[in-house]
Amino acid sequence: MATTELVKGVRTTRSTIALKLLMAISGIVFILFVLVHMYGNLKAFSGHDAYNEYAEHIRTVGTPILPRTGALWVLRVVLIVSLVAHVASAAALWKRANRARPVNYQVKRNLSSSLSSRTMRWGGLTLLVFIIWHLINFTIGKVNVSGGATNDPYNLLVDSFDTWWLTVIYLVAMLALGLHLHHGTFSSLQTLGYTNTASSRQRARVAGWVVAIVIAGGFSLVPLFTLFGVITK
Repeated sequence: MATTELVKGVRTTRSTIALKLLMAISGIVFILFVLVHMYGNLKAFSGHDAYNEYAEHIRTVGTPILPRTGALWVLRVVLIVSLVAHVASAAALWKRANRARPVNYQVKRNLSSSLSSRTMRWGGLTLLVFIIWHLINFTIGKVNVSGGATNDPYNLLVDSFDTWWLTVIYLVAMLALGLHLHHGTFSSLQTLGYTNTASSRQRARVAGWVVAIVIAGGFSLVPLFTLFGVITK
């Protein structure tokens, strides 16, 4: 009986490690994507033509070897698979954590945990809802909340962020993204074995803040400068 329990324990531990590795790898895929996406968004500071040229360029990458938008669809498939893997792994690990602790603590001890670690699940759900809206707004549905045209990427961007409440929603999502990136970067480095010493853990925390500030901060610049009238049609 003890041997059976030991085997089950080993299998559970291995599958838990596999789930954490899957979360780390899929998370890194998203970090790389949002970093490149953020850089592309900053093309809005160069004006209408530069931004629209960038929007057209990402649709023609890989041509003529690939059809138009072929590389973009490959990227979309990779992102969808990574998203499913990331969410499924997170849900599985959350269920395991709850089963391992069937009785809730009477007093939660959050003194040693960071805000970003305590908001990972709710922040992740917030980002999932935001991603769906973001795709409807700029990619799938191309919804112009101001009632303007939707066939011009730059003008759609300006019309969207000229709307104050949409900019507020976007900035709240960027706050959630920053917190998620901060803890996610540290957790990924920890899972991959790069936090075995006190100094390496500190470097991982700094890396988390750098990634969070650069990406979430970079994304926030365009809506803010559009709302304040610096980026205009």
